[in-house]
Order: sequence, then structure tokens, then C-alpha cells
Amino acid sequence: MNKMSIRKDDTVIVLSGKDKGKQGKVLEVMPKEGKVVVEKINVVSRHTKPRKQGDQGGIIKKEAPIYACKVQRVCPKCNKPTRPAHKLLADGKKVRICKKCGAEI
Repeated sequence: MNKMSIRKDDTVIVLSGKDKGKQGKVLEVMPKEGKVVVEKINVVSRHTKPRKQGDQGGIIKKEAPIYACKVQRVCPKCNKPTRPAHKLLADGKKVRICKKCGAEI
């Protein structure tokens, strides 16, 4: 699963799991694992020890990766979740378009 239709800074909606229905911005994309990290989605508690003197230890909340198949891109124009289609422009450039309203993403 190396080719992904979701990129960094895309707005996505979660389709399944504990955060179903929530929207967030993609912070990181991992094509080799087929996962994405979404802002304020799948937040886990991590118990960390202070490594250096003066470091703060304790329970830190951070976003964990989720599978890319569990999220879907939200169109900025029609505000609906959609799987992006691809279109070739006259100058040979490939762009993503919304399947529902036809707007360029």
C-alpha cells in the first residue's frame, strides 16, 4: 500500500473506530505502513521518563497513527467526504478533483 490519495494538510473525516465522525487535519502520512496521523484524532496517553536532568516526565497525550482506509478526504467546496478522482489538465498536470461536486482539490 504505497500509493495514497491522502496528503499532508488535507482535511479528513474518520469513518470507523472510537473517533468516528470527527474531522481533523492530516499532520503526517506514512505510505509504507498505509497510515496517517490526524490532529486531535486517536489520542493516546504515553508514560514517559525524564531522559535528561531538568526534563519533565509523566503522562503525555499524543496522536497515534491510524490506517488511511479509515479516513476519507473532505471536499473544501461542498464539505462532503469523498474519494478523490484524478484529472489530467491540458498542460499535462495531474490534479485531484471531488467526485461529488467536481471541484479541484
